[in-house]
Amino acid sequence: MTRPEPSPALRRLAAVVPAGRILDGPAQLAAYESDALTAFQTRPLAIVVPETQEEVVALVRFCHAEGLPFVARGSGTSLSGGSLPVAGGIVIALNRLNRIRRIDLDQRIAVVEPGVVNSAVTAAVQAHGLHYAPDPSSQLICTIGGNVAFNAGGAHCLKYGMTSNHVLGLKAVLATGEVVEFGGASREQAGPDWTGLFVGNEGLFGVALEITLQLLPRAECFHTVLAGYATLEQAGDAVAAIVASGLLPGAIEIMEKLALEAATAAVHAEYPPGCEAVLIVELEGPREVVAADRARLDALLAASRPVEVRPARDAAERLAIWKGRKSAFSAVGRLSPDFIVQDGVVPRRRLGEALRLINGWSREMGVRCANVFHAGDGNLHPLILYDGREPGALLRAEELAGRILRMCVEMGGSITGEHGVGVEKRDYLPAMFAAEEIACLKRIRSAFDPKGIANPGKMFPEKGAPALVHAGLHPLEKAGVISRE
Repeated sequence: MTRPEPSPALRRLAAVVPAGRILDGPAQLAAYESDALTAFQTRPLAIVVPETQEEVVALVRFCHAEGLPFVARGSGTSLSGGSLPVAGGIVIALNRLNRIRRIDLDQRIAVVEPGVVNSAVTAAVQAHGLHYAPDPSSQLICTIGGNVAFNAGGAHCLKYGMTSNHVLGLKAVLATGEVVEFGGASREQAGPDWTGLFVGNEGLFGVALEITLQLLPRAECFHTVLAGYATLEQAGDAVAAIVASGLLPGAIEIMEKLALEAATAAVHAEYPPGCEAVLIVELEGPREVVAADRARLDALLAASRPVEVRPARDAAERLAIWKGRKSAFSAVGRLSPDFIVQDGVVPRRRLGEALRLINGWSREMGVRCANVFHAGDGNLHPLILYDGREPGALLRAEELAGRILRMCVEMGGSITGEHGVGVEKRDYLPAMFAAEEIACLKRIRSAFDPKGIANPGKMFPEKGAPALVHAGLHPLEKAGVISRE
């Protein structure tokens, strides 16, 4: 069969990067038509694979001149559809910009390109007693560029903060083609915090080319504990008690029974038997401090009425605990062919109440939900299970996800803690912000991208794009325009 002639835009694009790195075959496009939010797919015009920063700049300038939409993408691990392609636009795949440009041990910084994998930063400096603190569950594959775009967190964000707390500066090409440098190698900066504004922009401003990361000393000592509970609500109440005590663990995580079953099957993790939920608490720091904090933690856990408390006896057991937690998202694939990972935030004092409501709705709607989340900062990650082959199953899953998001806002929380708004939660932005506030956000976006070509269709509510439904059918399905069954 004769392959159709490339579009005029693709022919002109071949003058920017070699034609061999412009992918437009059906199989090539299929590999990029969705990210980790697989419920939605869009086929782009082409995938372009730059190898240098200069090529990225040239591509963005080409898109600006042509009015061609583009989406920058790393490993495609976004769970909010943040790197979903745009029909008629291109995907700029950044995986080959994977060089660590500079490490300065005296200043404790690393300057990296956007395609560098998160865990590779720590691997490059751990022999010097340093590490890069943000640790998303996907840290073995997710890239720093994506972490910057969505302000990723991780299990240890309770103590160390989000990506924004560890990015000191960056070089980027804005959607206009202008190359800018924000911040630097020091936290002492004068003037507006442009770096802080850029982190978390969800790809709406442009593309990061180099990121200056803060490195931290690795803790001298760790103490990791598993505590099993008869109910999920008890585990949530235990978290509230720990935080209220003033104790600051490095991490506090919760896994619920369904997630425990999946992790056990996937990586042979061992958890206290007969529990509905497991709490993971990790203390870290100087030995003397950890010893004192351990005594306080033991008392708090004993008062929370656990079924069993199981401290890690050595480094191997500690790593096994975290392997089970980090594998939870992928392991749930053993329980269901499809699932939605939600990302709302509630105040920690209301964790128990939130979990009780989620479990009640799950039973009421007949939709299974495996709860795994960063309990220390109230960042819920309910994994809502469904079978996309079953008519109406996705809509029921989305309805439960929508209830959870509305609950988070009503409790004084947020619709997202680290995954971003993307396409998944854009219809819920008005639940958090007034119309005037959203208009202000749009004006900021337009200052960086007046043509609206950088990752269009994300974050802001717009007619005609996929988003979680509030209840029942999506408005476009009611009109018969789209179908997702």
